[in-house]
Amino acid sequence: KYAENMYYFSELALTLNAPETGTAPTDSRRRPDQRLMENGRWDEANAEKQRLEEKQRLSRKRREAEAARATEDGTPYDPYKPLWFERKKDPVTQELSHVYKGGYWESKEKQDWSLCPDIF
Repeated sequence: KYAENMYYFSELALTLNAPETGTAPTDSRRRPDQRLMENGRWDEANAEKQRLEEKQRLSRKRREAEAARATEDGTPYDPYKPLWFERKKDPVTQELSHVYKGGYWESKEKQDWSLCPDIF
């Protein structure tokens, strides 16, 4: 019903990005630029997207500088690792993929997001 007003998306597609309480602060549904866009605030959404991208670039540069310093000093460096996934070789395809390693649902149940970085 009224699909022409909703870009002919199915009901499922329309609700995939719906906010949900209790999710991690890194959940993509919390992206401020996306929320602004969905509310029709295009100029603000674009400015926010630029801010987020610059924040990501600075974070990557900081990690790269830390790794370079550690290499020069000969000190151990623990590179960035995803919280909820680990890279493993698929036994069938022999390709690397990200496999859920646990922890998300426990953190959600406790509402303890202290391990999540500030990405927004």
